[in-house]
Amino acid sequence: MSRLAAAARSFGAFWWDFIVGDDWRIAAGVVVALAATAGLAAAGVPAWWLLPLAVVALLGRSLRSAAQPRTPSDPGRTGP
Repeated sequence: MSRLAAAARSFGAFWWDFIVGDDWRIAAGVVVALAATAGLAAAGVPAWWLLPLAVVALLGRSLRSAAQPRTPSDPGRTGP
């Protein structure tokens, strides 16, 4: 593998880990919320309220997932 390809792979791996992190569901929720906000705004509907609502919902899901005790049969679980 060339140096350029290795650098590009490392760069991509960094951003994947930074954006997706431990729970891909949160990253997917953010993408869906942004797309829904863009869709509503393009349709002429005031969409200022959607992102704060999505943040509260996604934060609640993340906290609920983190607060659940881990079981010995599933030590690497990051969510339900």
